[in-house]
Amino acid sequence: MSEPPSDSFDLVEATVADIHSAMADGRLTAEALVDRYLARIDAYDGELNAILTVNDDARRRARRLDAQFESDGFVGPLHGVPIVLKDNQDTHDMPTTAGSTALAESTPSRDAFVVEQLRTAGGVVVAKANLQELSFGVDTISSHGGATRNAYDLDRRPSGSSGGTAAAIAANLGAIGTGTDTCSSVRSPPAFNALVGVRPTRGLVSRTGIVPLSETQDTAGPITRTVTDAARMLEVMARYDPDDPVTVRGAGQVPADGYVAHLDEDGLDGARIGVARQFFGLQNEESAPEADAAAVTTVIEDAVEEMAAAGATVVDPVEVVDVDRLKSASVLQYEFARDVDDYLSELGDAAPYDSLAAIVDTGTVTPAIESRIVDAGILDMGSVDEGVGYLRRLRRRQRLADAVLSTFAEHDLDAVLYPPSTIPPVEIPEHQPFEEMNCELSAHTGLPAIVVPAGFTDAGLPVGVELLGRSFAEPRLFELAYAFERATDHRQPPERFAALD
Repeated sequence: MSEPPSDSFDLVEATVADIHSAMADGRLTAEALVDRYLARIDAYDGELNAILTVNDDARRRARRLDAQFESDGFVGPLHGVPIVLKDNQDTHDMPTTAGSTALAESTPSRDAFVVEQLRTAGGVVVAKANLQELSFGVDTISSHGGATRNAYDLDRRPSGSSGGTAAAIAANLGAIGTGTDTCSSVRSPPAFNALVGVRPTRGLVSRTGIVPLSETQDTAGPITRTVTDAARMLEVMARYDPDDPVTVRGAGQVPADGYVAHLDEDGLDGARIGVARQFFGLQNEESAPEADAAAVTTVIEDAVEEMAAAGATVVDPVEVVDVDRLKSASVLQYEFARDVDDYLSELGDAAPYDSLAAIVDTGTVTPAIESRIVDAGILDMGSVDEGVGYLRRLRRRQRLADAVLSTFAEHDLDAVLYPPSTIPPVEIPEHQPFEEMNCELSAHTGLPAIVVPAGFTDAGLPVGVELLGRSFAEPRLFELAYAFERATDHRQPPERFAALD
């Protein structure tokens, strides 16, 4: 199978707007588009190793959408758009494995809430992507899928845990994709693959039907090649879900005219951006050579200058938070087993195992991940909901969020800027050092963050820049990121994955 050379539609780097324009002009059908993405998966995923499962129903779904288009026009804002889902999001028609061989045959009875919203908007799930097994780590290695590779250098990691989605979208194996973020997973993989990733404010997006890692930190978010497509996706994903009570916080927070309507190429003009220098440079001198961190810092420094040139006032530096207290607010070790056990219980008869401990006991979990689970004492936590240490860390999070918001108020900031990772992707088989991921500021406070391409190191490795915003300030973050994207055009597709002949 190959892309028809006579087709006038340029698939590589196509946006949702490009797809819909071609459909409206009669140059493209949803079925033809799905066929072409499936051809790219067939041609390229052997070396990238980003895809776990291709959706056998994708063509039929696309044909139905084409018939609906003929009679009624677009069914929704994502009509016919091929989507790659991270494989920890439930799908009623495909297994949901979380990258684990132990869950290879687990097919839930219904879609995750966010998947349901994407399909209702007209999206076509074309495939499900590899991830760090059980989302526990930042390499994207799993017993079910092996190791995913970086789209810009196949000898390097794509980060994780949403690295499969990021590599696939970077290589144009899907139009748009989903990730989930407990701490870094919709930010560092996009940063390492020249993409846009959004971690929404806690409560904006439902977690129902997502294999959990940490209930109080987990959220889903878009992974795309452009800010506009990320905004378009989040408009669809952000909904109140009665099965996820935390989403009551986000009810009414999406602007009535959506996020896309707020994009402004002059959005940086007059903005105030605080530079959080405490998150620059090596956090642990044993993680990597100083030169690796310097390569990232150079790109981020250029991004700061580009924002200033676009009209932003740069407040440099700002002291955002006590880093030691920030790191001490993690509760993943308390919640992981409890939350996975609850998820498996909700699956009922579809669950092949009834607990995280039972999954680990199969002996199939990737050894590096199994050892981390065991060494962290996660299987020995028992009931933690009334534990003093657990409750103390949850209270600490609120104080941290207040401290960060105080910094915003003190300096009248629109966003705080820092690198999502202080170093570039490491070479396989090395493991990406978690200490160099600046994920906790957003994850432990519940505040939103967006990552957008900032450029490339001299070695050709992508670097992203992260902007943290106030609670439910996604419209402003999109505006800032869009203005930066338009002013710089840093996104460049990986040369290895060009158009098919």
